[in-house]
Amino acid sequence: MSLKAVVKTEESARLYMIQKGVSRGIPIMLGYLPVALTYGVLAKQAGMTILEITLMSVLVFAGASQFMGAGMIAIGTGAIEIIIATFVLNFRHFVMSFSFMNRLRFIGLQWKVPLSLGLTDETFSVASMHTEEAKQEKGMYFYAALMITAYSAWVAGSFLGGVLGDIIPAVLSQSMGIALYAMFIGLLLPSVRKEMRVGLIAVIAMLINVFSSQFVSDGWAIVFGTLIGGLCGVFLQKGEKQ
Repeated sequence: MSLKAVVKTEESARLYMIQKGVSRGIPIMLGYLPVALTYGVLAKQAGMTILEITLMSVLVFAGASQFMGAGMIAIGTGAIEIIIATFVLNFRHFVMSFSFMNRLRFIGLQWKVPLSLGLTDETFSVASMHTEEAKQEKGMYFYAALMITAYSAWVAGSFLGGVLGDIIPAVLSQSMGIALYAMFIGLLLPSVRKEMRVGLIAVIAMLINVFSSQFVSDGWAIVFGTLIGGLCGVFLQKGEKQ
């Protein structure tokens, strides 16, 4: 086979993987857009500029943490509290990244770093259902296209939300604050239905948060509730397995 034919074959394989990745990423994109818009509006309401809103999505790319960060900024929380709370909330990304990269152990670091930054709950779930691509030639382009599609939607939606935060009436903007609580409740309920101990862990974290807020700032109360609630969860879940 001539060099020209080899190059053409490689380009075809690359293009196929990119197209496949984009097609698998479109459902995630459609789900991200309304949530990102809501985040942008709430962050604008919290006093963040459009540049700050967009940069947070560009650099962080973690919906739950960004919602929580915007909420903590709104109540005047310091940077240290926000960093600790979001670190704990996103600790699961260590596990997801380890699991994902275990399948891509043969690719270079120049691919592993950007792909790990594109991992979210949704992209990880889709990538986990497409393990064969990791073994195929140019398979890394599938995962890259999947994550870029989701990432682009999140960043664009955040920017548009920030712009809309200046346009829509203040009453409507403030009413969207319920989206933060609705999102976390929506994430919690499926787990509670499977195991009531998860609900107990959430209640413990809530009570610790309320108790701590009587003595420290709201930001540190959230940190204490997250840390101690998470530790209680470790022991409760461990006791269940035994």
